[in-house]
Amino acid sequence: MTSTAPETQRGQDAGEPLGEQPTSWQRRLRRFGHVPRPETSLRDRLDPPYTRPGRQVWSVLAIPPHVADRLVRWSGWGGPLLVTLVAGLLRFWKLDQPHAVIFDETYYAKDAWALVNQGYEGSWPKDVDKQILNDPSSVPIPTDPGYVVHPPVGKWIIGFGEQLFGFTPFGWRFMVAVLGTVSVLLLCRIGRRLFRSTFLGCLAGLLLAVDGLHFVMSRTALLDLIVMFFVLAAFGCLVADRDHARRRWADALPVDAEEVLRPDARIAETLRLGWRPWRLAAGVMLGLAFATKWNGLYVLAAFGLMTVLWDVGARRTAGAVHPYRAVLRRDLIPAFFSTVPVAIVTYVVSWTGWIVTDKGYFRNWAATEGKDSAWSWLPDWLRSLWHYENQVYDFHVGLTSGHTYESNPWSWLVLGRPVSYFYEDQTGCKESATGKCASEVLAIGTPLLWWLACFALAYVLWRWFFRRDWRAGAIACGVVAGWLPWFFYQERTIFLFYAVVFVPFLCLAVTMMLGAIVGPAAGTGTRAELGLTAQDPGGERRRTLGAIAVGVLVLLIVWNFIYFHPLFTGTSIPEDLWRDRMWLDTWV
Repeated sequence: MTSTAPETQRGQDAGEPLGEQPTSWQRRLRRFGHVPRPETSLRDRLDPPYTRPGRQVWSVLAIPPHVADRLVRWSGWGGPLLVTLVAGLLRFWKLDQPHAVIFDETYYAKDAWALVNQGYEGSWPKDVDKQILNDPSSVPIPTDPGYVVHPPVGKWIIGFGEQLFGFTPFGWRFMVAVLGTVSVLLLCRIGRRLFRSTFLGCLAGLLLAVDGLHFVMSRTALLDLIVMFFVLAAFGCLVADRDHARRRWADALPVDAEEVLRPDARIAETLRLGWRPWRLAAGVMLGLAFATKWNGLYVLAAFGLMTVLWDVGARRTAGAVHPYRAVLRRDLIPAFFSTVPVAIVTYVVSWTGWIVTDKGYFRNWAATEGKDSAWSWLPDWLRSLWHYENQVYDFHVGLTSGHTYESNPWSWLVLGRPVSYFYEDQTGCKESATGKCASEVLAIGTPLLWWLACFALAYVLWRWFFRRDWRAGAIACGVVAGWLPWFFYQERTIFLFYAVVFVPFLCLAVTMMLGAIVGPAAGTGTRAELGLTAQDPGGERRRTLGAIAVGVLVLLIVWNFIYFHPLFTGTSIPEDLWRDRMWLDTWV
């Protein structure tokens, strides 16, 4: 079986010399679970190897060794692609159902259609949704500019699907479903790179594939899943950048006479890594997230800090005596220009349609109301865009009107108040004891997965603080970047579905905890940490029991997704079965 325990990379960024004796505070922290870093080679600390399935697995399956080796080579992509295929089939099955304009699709589907056809959003008449559903070709695109409060990238993406498949529910949901499916593949590969385990990477992707909120948002033409996709892609780029950078550190450090890699303070404090394309790609992805909804800006700040701290850890591990000073001198400015300016330029470019058409809302403000501004030396389009952004910000922070499905971010993790996107009841339903059936699309996470994630987040924070595990810190950063900013706007009308941005990181947290439950495989350096020896039969029993427990938990999560599937897809079910699924009063 693959070594699935996340202990194998613990403390890589700690950077103490091998064999250093624990300090007094470290000894005191052991009562809370602190474990000294194992004596791992410097090369493995900089560039950890991937785990491989043990021979016992293949012997049980009666697979010859040469076939097993080939399967292992293919599994890095084969496993994630298989999980992605399952996710895609789930998301595209009857994507056009319900045949309705549900929830905020009434804004984004129409704005996207106007954007891809004329370069700016129009002011649509009220009560036009039914006409669009009945005969979209009979609905003219309004030429009067519409006042919109979100940047255009997400609507361009939705509009691309409409260009392919028409101004229909399938058309405006198509590209969101594509991004929802591809995000599962991204998470599989990111999880594999984080945990150095194909099994754990695929497990993380599977959990995302069966999360109800991610599933519903993948089948609805809203902007938040698009933000999630770009945030996850940016995170993956930064993780890849971290791996490539640390591999270059390993290649730059000296090797002694015994071919053992050794730290070097001079190299660690003076080496410049130069061109880092993955970090530039992350800047573009973060710019696209910000150009879809403004909450992507908080992620840009959090991820920027995270990647700089990763550079500190790399220099410390390589032997730097003053790693923070070295990063300040060698890495901080390149890291800034690789992300922040790139993201800002990406954001501005996303407004190209509004700029060149000269007909968008507030497009000519600088030439009319703002012509006497002290900033008149700037281009008119730039001043008009700045004015527009100020007006939009005032709108967002002042949005305090009540809504039936609004919720406080404190309640999101426990699914306190989900959002009903669509509801319809039917009378004369013979299958129901009440004579009624109900169809609903409820934006809610798979309950067992989210409630388990509450414990997983506690485990991740414990592991980050006491085990100094960089992966736990990265996962926590993703959750904090997507969740914490909403606490600053609790007077604003906000909804549970905003949480889809950090759902992939919840899945990574659960995966990390499940990997710890399974425990390390025989032959790994972490058996001693668990009190096991190579001859200890209790170690294998513990691992077997851990694998059974994890299997049961995953099956329960999958069952929970299947149980709530009718509420994710708007499937008509008897009203009494619908009420059985309302586990909390606040879900109604």
